[in-house]
Amino acid sequence: MKVSTGLTPSAGLGADEIFPAGCPSRTVLDHISSKWGVLILVALAKGPQRWSELRRRAEGISEKMLAQTLKTLESDGFICRDAQPVIPPRVDYSLTGRGHELVALLLPLVTWIAEHATEIVTVRRPAGSDPRV
Repeated sequence: MKVSTGLTPSAGLGADEIFPAGCPSRTVLDHISSKWGVLILVALAKGPQRWSELRRRAEGISEKMLAQTLKTLESDGFICRDAQPVIPPRVDYSLTGRGHELVALLLPLVTWIAEHATEIVTVRRPAGSDPRV
């Protein structure tokens, strides 16, 4: 089955332009496609969340990686950090408009992965073997 996204290189995708080492798309791709980047973005699709909620949802993430990932995604304009001037301090994280747009594209991929992950991991083949066998 062939799935078409409706995008072609001539339709503005510029797929050939992502391969040069200095291309900005590589930086953005690295930020959003990291294990933690994807998980944090998808977690925020359910609405604003606090630090501790995100840490629980992204099980296994260290405090350092969570802080780094949130800072990177905020710098890229995908998430918003809202610090409340209250005691104890309260900080909420949410998706920006750009973040919502990105997550709309990521969710089908994450859903596909969730549906096929067990089969893929269970039926791992040695490198170089013929996948048609």
